[in-house]
Amino acid sequence: MKTGKHHGKTIERVIRVHQISISELARLLNVDRRSIYNWFDKPNLRSEIIFKIGYAIKYDFSKEFPELFSDDEFRSVFEKNRLNPQTALKATEKFNEQYWKSKYHELLQKVHKFAVHPPKK
Repeated sequence: MKTGKHHGKTIERVIRVHQISISELARLLNVDRRSIYNWFDKPNLRSEIIFKIGYAIKYDFSKEFPELFSDDEFRSVFEKNRLNPQTALKATEKFNEQYWKSKYHELLQKVHKFAVHPPKK
């Protein structure tokens, strides 16, 4: 989703303001530090990445990205799981599953449309 907001810079600002270690964040997310820095440079990030970061650092990104998350999306996960950082990735499994099911469904629709109405040569 394109917005006027630079996702990576917004996330970087939150991480810096809260003095969160990039190394610790990378460890929690099971990625290397370079991936985190690459995310900072991206104007648009997938909502699942933003959600994982928010969960890992115990931060509600719905304030910064109301177009991506509802007010209670992070809060409900925080309350249910009481935020054990070791389970940060597990908490987003349902979110990831819904995200990828949606993407898969969109792709199937495109394939079906192409199969039914192939482009003319």
